[in-house]
Amino acid sequence: MTKQTVAVIDYGMGNLHSVASALSHVAPEQNVVVTSDPAVVAAADRVVFPGVGAIRDCMAEIKRLGFDKLLREQIATGKPVLGICVGMQALMDSSEENGGVDCIGILPGKVRFFGENHRDAAGNHLKVPHMGWNQVHHNDHPLWVGIEQDSRFYFVHSFYVFAEDSSLIAATCDYGVPFHAALTRGNLFAVQFHPEKSHTAGLQLLKNFLHWDGKA
Repeated sequence: MTKQTVAVIDYGMGNLHSVASALSHVAPEQNVVVTSDPAVVAAADRVVFPGVGAIRDCMAEIKRLGFDKLLREQIATGKPVLGICVGMQALMDSSEENGGVDCIGILPGKVRFFGENHRDAAGNHLKVPHMGWNQVHHNDHPLWVGIEQDSRFYFVHSFYVFAEDSSLIAATCDYGVPFHAALTRGNLFAVQFHPEKSHTAGLQLLKNFLHWDGKA
């Protein structure tokens, strides 16, 4: 495998070094950099767009640093791009969080709140945020190679993505309501869970991303 540079976008939200460490672990021969420099992102072979925290604060920094436009540009080049957690949510049209926030709008759909009194179909109370391991039912996208169907991944979120276009859905999950655990379009792939915290299955997904040609 030819040495590549993988840029992990840093807009000041969350500990991105856990993502970078996981990427380096599965591909020690690659050059993984955590950066807020648009030039470094533009020059990289692959881009990872993570995020944790409130979407209003995240979007404010994303726009201030110009990463909303940069992401559009990078995706347009055909370069493989991976969104993680709030990074996935930020790619949507809008979020109900913080009273309603406009997001980047690369993928059509909204980010919804599980609710204060969230319950499953049997009426049992479910804690919000959704925190911990849950099964993910996936399609046959290349990023799922080597990952068993209904493998468990680690989630931490109070808001969930529901895409308007069913062709974007790469995986689903259920936490009282069904939601989209992964979306993809062209060279863009995004997940709600944290692959860097999801042990074997999560590391396999990151490894698959580093080998992915950006095509379905």
